[in-house]
Amino acid sequence: MFTASRLLHSKDLHVSPSRPNPTPMALETTLILLKPDAVEKNLAGKVLARFQDAGFTIRGIKMMQLDDAILREHYAHVADKPFFPEIAAFMSRTPVIALALAGDDVISKVRDLLGPTDSKAAAPGTIRGDFGQDIMVNVCHASDSAEAAAAEIKRFFKDGEVFAL
Repeated sequence: MFTASRLLHSKDLHVSPSRPNPTPMALETTLILLKPDAVEKNLAGKVLARFQDAGFTIRGIKMMQLDDAILREHYAHVADKPFFPEIAAFMSRTPVIALALAGDDVISKVRDLLGPTDSKAAAPGTIRGDFGQDIMVNVCHASDSAEAAAAEIKRFFKDGEVFAL
C-alpha cells in the first residue's frame, strides 16, 4: 500500500518504447488548489485538461470549503500581515478544488504550466496568463517544493484520499 509520503518521495526507473534503456526520473506528487476564481468561472475542467494533457495523473481530488484554521495554517508565512484578511476572505468565499497531481518532475513542470504568480506578468498560453487576473486571483495554488508538497497534501487530504494508481 502506498502512502502520500511514499508517493511524494518515490524515485523510479522508467522504460519508454522510444527509449528502451531505463532512465531515472523523479516521480513526484504535488498539491494544486483550484482557487475560488477558477471554480466561480467554471474553469476547473479546462485547467484539469491542461494538467492531464501534460501527462500528469490525478491521485486525489475533492471540493472543500476552507475554514479559518486551515487558511491560517496554509498561509502561516503571512497570517500576521495586514493583508491576510483579504486572502482569507477570497480563499473562503466559495469552495476550492484540492488536487494531488503526480508525474515526472511535476512540481516544476506544473509551475511552468501555470506561469508566474502574478497573472499580469504571465505569458499567454500559461494557465494564469489565459485565465488569471492578478497576484491573488490567479486560478491555482501549486506547491513550490517537494517538502511543501508533502506538508500541503497532508494538510488538505486525509490518509487514504491520495491513491497510487
